[in-house]
Amino acid sequence: MEDVSQLAETTPPARARDPERTKQDILRVAAEEFAKFGLSGARVDAIAARTHTTKRMIYYYFGSKEGLYVAVLERSYSGIRQIEAHMKLDELDPETALRRLIEFNFDYHEAHPEFVRLVMIENIHNAEHVRDSELLRRTNSPAIEVLTDILERGYKTGVFKRQIEPRELHMMISALSFYRVSNRATFGTLYSIDIGAARARERQRRYIADSILLLMTTPE
Repeated sequence: MEDVSQLAETTPPARARDPERTKQDILRVAAEEFAKFGLSGARVDAIAARTHTTKRMIYYYFGSKEGLYVAVLERSYSGIRQIEAHMKLDELDPETALRRLIEFNFDYHEAHPEFVRLVMIENIHNAEHVRDSELLRRTNSPAIEVLTDILERGYKTGVFKRQIEPRELHMMISALSFYRVSNRATFGTLYSIDIGAARARERQRRYIADSILLLMTTPE
């Protein structure tokens, strides 16, 4: 870890006048760098150059390279959770709400491969940084609360027949959407299929939602 006191760069005054925009620019570029090169391979010098800031400024805001990495993880997870929290799924019938949630999960992973790579990288680190972030735990709790509400309403109306722990259902939904992005290169190469092609993507989106809904509406 580099010592802030040893960094002699001067901070560009124009950037200092808009600290929040500067921080968001740094986080956006850092997410790309960490997703591409991992925690050990990403260079703070490169992030500073791409954002027209300095290492001194980055360490001032985030404390260290590891602190920046944790902030990137927190920002990445909050992106998907904030959208989920504002989908108004409680206004839909349980079956429609669950399908909408599954389709959103699919679409988000498809549109944000850098998020998938960041999660893969953090798993390589055995969730070391996730474990130390109270914000990440608070950020992800609403995802289970949303799913719990959908399930309880579905059980109450009788549309859902299978009892399942919300966290396990969340894992299944995430896994089906996550795998097709995380393993796209290897799976596509080994089996000569373009997973990202428009028609294939729409089929997979429908199959995943249909599979989960079939599971939940079929008696055990």
